[in-house]
Amino acid sequence: MKKPFSQACENNKDPILAVLKRIFATARDGGNADNAGAVICPCEVLEIGSGTGQHAVYFAEHLPHITWQPTDQEVNLPGISLWVEEAKLENIKTPVPLDINDDPWPFRDIEAVFTANTLHIMGWEDVEIFYERLGRYLRPGAGFLSYGPFNIHGTYTSESNARFDCWLKTQDPKSAIRDMGALESLGKKADITLLEKVPMPANNFTLIWEKQ
Repeated sequence: MKKPFSQACENNKDPILAVLKRIFATARDGGNADNAGAVICPCEVLEIGSGTGQHAVYFAEHLPHITWQPTDQEVNLPGISLWVEEAKLENIKTPVPLDINDDPWPFRDIEAVFTANTLHIMGWEDVEIFYERLGRYLRPGAGFLSYGPFNIHGTYTSESNARFDCWLKTQDPKSAIRDMGALESLGKKADITLLEKVPMPANNFTLIWEKQ
């Protein structure tokens, strides 16, 4: 089997890493005055929807103080495993199957969650379930970082995002770019607060949340 590859992951890995380095700081760096904004100091990060596995390996390599736990649906695990096995990193775990609809999840008392380009793929009912599970399994003070395209006040942030949203709906009518305000409402129900909206290249954002 050939390793799966995503050009999008290749393009966005460094901008995302810059945010992760700031937010997922070490305890020592967390008190640095230059590290403005939200700071969370987890020992382990649970990645939801690891996809090809490229992000998991790259972020584990560049964040050696963090243990990275890749997860995805069963069908994607062999490809992720190829990336993990080739990397031979001590701080990345064996990929674990996880569907956000699982009840219960195989994880408890989660320190931090990262997910990229997943919320617009899920149907809205699945997004609601995802936030409910986060509210249930994140420990108080835990961080949740979600990367991808988002609407603001029901409006696309670019023409390219509008076209992308139309394309998504041709693939699956349940898919759609999610509105930040709608996600904030879900977060409030789950005691998860949106702390920062970090603009990213290609009309994307990284949303930084904290479990209360």
